[in-house]
Parts: sequence; C-alpha cells; structure tokens
Amino acid sequence: MSRKAREKKEPKFIVVTGGVLSGLGKGIASASIGRLLSSRLKVVPVKCDGYLNTDPGTMNPIEHGEVFVLDDGGECDMDFGHYERFIGVTCKSNWNLTMGKIYKRILDRERTGDFLGQTVQLIPHVTDQIKEEIWKIAEEEEADIMLIEIGGTVGDMENELFLESMRQLRHEVGNENIAFVHLSYVPIPYGVNEQKSKPTQQSVKNLNERGLHPDIIIGRCPVRLVEKIKEKIAHFCNVAPGSVISAPDVHNVYELPLIFDEEGVPDILHKKLNIYSPPNLSEWRKLVARMEEKENRKRVTVAICGKYTDLHDSYASILEALNHCKAHVNVDIQTDWVETTEIENGKRKVEDSLKDVDAIIVPGGFGTRGIEGKIEVIRYCRENNIPFLGICYGMQLAVIEFARNVCGIADAHSAEIEADGKCAGPNQVVCYLPDQIKVTKKGGTMRLGGHDVTIKEGTRAHEYYGALKIRRRFRHRYEINPDYVPCLEEKGLLFSGYAPNSNIMQIMELPSHPFFMGSQFHPELQSRLEKPEALFLQLVKTAHEKSQRNK
Repeated sequence: MSRKAREKKEPKFIVVTGGVLSGLGKGIASASIGRLLSSRLKVVPVKCDGYLNTDPGTMNPIEHGEVFVLDDGGECDMDFGHYERFIGVTCKSNWNLTMGKIYKRILDRERTGDFLGQTVQLIPHVTDQIKEEIWKIAEEEEADIMLIEIGGTVGDMENELFLESMRQLRHEVGNENIAFVHLSYVPIPYGVNEQKSKPTQQSVKNLNERGLHPDIIIGRCPVRLVEKIKEKIAHFCNVAPGSVISAPDVHNVYELPLIFDEEGVPDILHKKLNIYSPPNLSEWRKLVARMEEKENRKRVTVAICGKYTDLHDSYASILEALNHCKAHVNVDIQTDWVETTEIENGKRKVEDSLKDVDAIIVPGGFGTRGIEGKIEVIRYCRENNIPFLGICYGMQLAVIEFARNVCGIADAHSAEIEADGKCAGPNQVVCYLPDQIKVTKKGGTMRLGGHDVTIKEGTRAHEYYGALKIRRRFRHRYEINPDYVPCLEEKGLLFSGYAPNSNIMQIMELPSHPFFMGSQFHPELQSRLEKPEALFLQLVKTAHEKSQRNK
C-alpha cells in the first residue's frame, strides 16, 4: 500500500506487551488504556495471538477461556469482551490477528503468484503481512489510536514475529507516533514481604533484546508499588520513575481505569504521542463506587451450573454481566459453582447443591457430558420456583425438561446427543438448524454473530427489553424443533421471541413461574457496566425479592 494512500489519516499506535508469566491481565490493562483515551479519539483495539488456529472457536474453554462472539460472527479471544465493555466499541473479527490467519493469507497469496516466484520467508513476508493487516484496519476504521495487544509473554517463540513487526513499525511511523507499554510481574515472596523488581528487569531486558524499549512499565502486584521499587525499576529499565505504573489486585476490574488515571497514564501518553483526550470517568466512577458499596447490601447467591467450572474464565462474560447488575441493584452477588456431572453421576444430590441458592444460570455448552445433571437442575428450579436463566444450550435443555416432565414426552431429547455418538431417539424436540444438517466442518460454521429478535407484545421479554425488536449475538447449531412448539405452548411454555420471518425460537419463558427464562442468544456478550443486559438484571432483581421473602 502506498504511503500516499496512508496520508489520508495517520493514526498513533500503542503496543501492549507482557512479561514474566501469562494471566497477568494484559487484556484488561489494554482495555483500560483504551477507555482513558476514548473520550475524544477513536480507539481501535487489535489482538495479535501466536497460536496457529485461525480463531479460538474450536478450542476447549478450560484450556483457553471463553470464546467471545462478535456481531459480525467472528469468534475471538475473551480479551475482545474487555475491549467492548471498557472502550464501548463494537469489535470486528479482522481485528483479531492470529498467526494461523497470517500464515494462511501468506500461503494463499503464494499459490496465486503474488510473490512472483520469490522464496517466501518469515522476514520480510510474514512481518510485512502483519503490518499490512494493521494498516488496513487503521484505514478502514479511520482510527485515531491503534491499540495493539501482543498475546503471550516476551520470550515466547509464538509471538516473535509480531514483536519484530512492531519493531519495524516504530521505524516506519517514527518514535513520536508509537508508544510501548509493558506489563510485568512484581512479586512479594512469602516470608520476605518485600516487592521484588528482578522479574521485571529481566523481562524488560528480554524486550530490549528484540529492539523494543517500553515507554510505560505497568507492575502487576498484589498491592500498589512503593516509590522505592518504582525508582529501582525506572533506573534499571531506562524509563522515568513517573512512567512506572501500579496495577494492584482489585475487587473488580472496572477499578483499573481509575487507578491508571490516578497514576498518570493519560498524561504520559498525551505527551509521548502529542494527543489530547482527557478521560471522562465521572459516571464510571459512580458505578464502580456502587459496585463496591457494602453497607445495607443484601447477599444474593447465583449458581452457575455447567461442566467447565474448573476454569471460571470459561464463563467470563456471565460473571461480568452479574457484576454489572451490582452497580444497579442494591445487592452483593455471590456466585456458586455447580459441576453438573457430579449430579449426573450421583455424587451430589440436586437439592443439596442448590439448597442455599437464590437463582440459577445454566450457560451454553456442547456435547453430552453433564446434560442430565443440568436437566435435573432445571427441573428443580421449575418445581421450586427458583429464578432460572438458560442460555443457548441451557434454554434447549429447559425445553427438553419441560417436554419430558410436563408434556409427558419421556424420551424427549436433542439431535446433539445423536451427533455426539449416542442415540437421541425419535422425539428430538431440539433439532438441527436446517442449514446445519450437512455441515461437517466445526470451525466458524455455526449460526454466529448478531441477529435480530422479534419479541411478542405483552410478554415478560417485552416488559424487560421495552422493545418489540432487539439485536443479540448467537452461537448455535441446533434449535427448538418447530413441530413441538404447539404442544409445548399448549402446556404453558411461551416462546416470546423468534427470528423475523422465521420459526427459530429465540426467547422462552414460563409465565406461571416468578422468573423462568431462556434465550437462544448469549445475552452476556452485550452487557455493559453502564447498561446491564435485561435478562441478567431481572434475574438478579427477582432473586433479591425471593431472598427477602424467605427471611
């Protein structure tokens, strides 16, 4: 792409790297920086991941965490959830650059002769492709700030080419147009009770060896960094003492932009990049304060019943949606994790697992493991008036439970059981979507992304959303079998939301129950601190009312 074409609008670049170990919160730190600069500038976040998958859609959530679905149908790393919730952008799938995507594009270009017979090499061809993708995004979005997060830690083989691309980019755009932020670990070893800078020194040295020099170093530590350790890091890592920033443990992640603001991150970036976008945090600060209020707050316990409970990041957006409710309802929400395979296997009784619970969420998932345990949980909620929200697979299983125990269809089941190698039987009240029947490839082939939902007037869904049409995000291959809908509704179940001009059922409710709702879409993906998603908000309100009545 010619330099002349790029002169239409020159963005500034902020590159965020991580060191020492993974899981320090680089995505949240990046999103917090984006929040601080987004009042006047258009911030476009890009995530560079070293893995060879083209997306995380087929990865096990226990290994990789939640798959975050974008409106355009892209399946992305969970960090994109942080970007959307903090910065207020609607991300796009091409903003997620995996090394698998980059290699695939290089190989496709080589097959079509784009390289004119040259030997295709990691440098310059792969690094040029990475930069070209970033420039393309910048120009398409007319970005003021390109916020680029490099996945993994410095020293990982997987991200070396991304780091080299950033080194080259600095030379191309000029040092005044790019800032490097490095997140590192500052431990307090047990028995020593002193913050230690050595891991950060070695991490920055690793970064320096790749030709990159941080402008800001963020120290991840259980508590704020003391001035002595800031000065030591600054001295050995060649940054100003004021550019060493604390990232302490916090009660909730929404505190981090406030801490970064206090520590002077916006001022550092304004001066470095010659920009000005003062943070607008007044409403954010009020909402965070409400989340942290302890006085006169009643506790509500919400159980999340699934099979990926070993890693809570598998349900990251659900946890965030519940957190958002805390800023708008005067309750303290405690989550309880129920592994449904233990109920299915008889290791735990459902009544024992749910005896102290005020509300239940059965989230999305795949496969047969644990589903009979989930169905038993749903039955218990329905029969005992416990507020219930079923999401995607959770809604489908709620329909199966109702068909079995209310409609008398004892062998009611899902076609997904048959697809998993078992016999589902003839009464498949959950069936394949018509366009999914002949699909064999797993990655990126489901009904994905944003779709409109038509809501029936006078229903609870209509009351909660205050609209007859909403747009929500989906990730499914199966649907409620339309042949069974008349029977289900005759017995009292109501499908209050459906796809426009289609019979795909998208919201389910039980009018005779205090709160028994299901959505084929994933409501958690569009919940925000400023505006919690309606189904979560009403679930928490109903649970609060229930807990008050029981006391």
